[in-house]
Amino acid sequence: MVKTIKIGIIGSGNIAGAHLKAYQLMNDVEIVGIADIIPGKAEEFIARHELNGVKAFDDHNKLLELDLDGVSVCTPNVSHHSISVDSLRAGKHVLVEKPMAVTMEQAVDMVQTSKKTEKMLSIAFQPRYDPNMQMIRDIVRSGQLGNVYYVQTGGGRRRGMPKGTFISKQLAGAGALADIGCYSLDMVLNALGYPKPLTVSAMTSNHFGTNPHYHPQASAFEVEDFGMAMIRFEGDLVVNFKIGWAMHMDTLGPTLFLGTDAGLKVTPSGNGAWDGGITSVSLFHDIMGHHTESAFPVKQHQISIFYEKVRDFVTAIQEGRPAPIPGSEIIRNQAIIDGILRSSELKREVDIFIPEL
Repeated sequence: MVKTIKIGIIGSGNIAGAHLKAYQLMNDVEIVGIADIIPGKAEEFIARHELNGVKAFDDHNKLLELDLDGVSVCTPNVSHHSISVDSLRAGKHVLVEKPMAVTMEQAVDMVQTSKKTEKMLSIAFQPRYDPNMQMIRDIVRSGQLGNVYYVQTGGGRRRGMPKGTFISKQLAGAGALADIGCYSLDMVLNALGYPKPLTVSAMTSNHFGTNPHYHPQASAFEVEDFGMAMIRFEGDLVVNFKIGWAMHMDTLGPTLFLGTDAGLKVTPSGNGAWDGGITSVSLFHDIMGHHTESAFPVKQHQISIFYEKVRDFVTAIQEGRPAPIPGSEIIRNQAIIDGILRSSELKREVDIFIPEL
């Protein structure tokens, strides 16, 4: 008989509602409690979603005293670290929303705590569940491209700047980099097999977010709405990364993998950022001296990739297997974002240091 997994949700905003919706589609999950630091918010969330019998807390540590198997951490970025660490130490498995943390040091502490407590720390990067991602990863890792020496990735929105906690430096840590840029970085790093980043030269700006013509909360806008970086990795690999919430352009182009034997072009769908949906995947190579382009069939999502990430977390708890997307993989993502912000502030190339775990 499949074990019913008892879950608590920390946070009561929109993303918490998305986690709840996914859990409610599962017959083997029981939502036990909701916590939100703002008094009354957890109660409002419970009433709005008609969660009869679910307990409300304004202190997540009180929620963690319940008999829970796992928690979803759906709070502003600044508290991902402290709440995840508290949850792991309380003996709960953790599914934490992206970005994992606001600094690499916090991310390292989260991974080390997960190891010490022997509890799962999974990061909520749902684009990993795009059915085409496995194909792209297999192509890149198969050697068909030869030695990959250059990658271009990222993307942008014509207009797509959020509000509230997303634009607060204190609460979010970063803007477009942490919100949507982390997705394309993760998929590229995952496809490449997590090469070690060495240096980054970057610039960021917020020309749109701080302009009241484009954003209703311009006076409170403190993060970047655009960023670009040249990231050097071991193995003579360079990644050209750019991401934007707003721009006077329709797209920043596809994701490209250039190799010594072939090239791969991944054209994203939707808003132009590679965040889980693609329109086409093409291989550029030579056959008997002739330039050839081969198109791969693109698979359509049969079920929500958001649901899949939450379902995989629950199944991993039931089966006692490792985290579906372990924090140890996402540390390099966080280190790169840290480096981009530091390089932009200093206006020069900076080293990226990742400690041994």
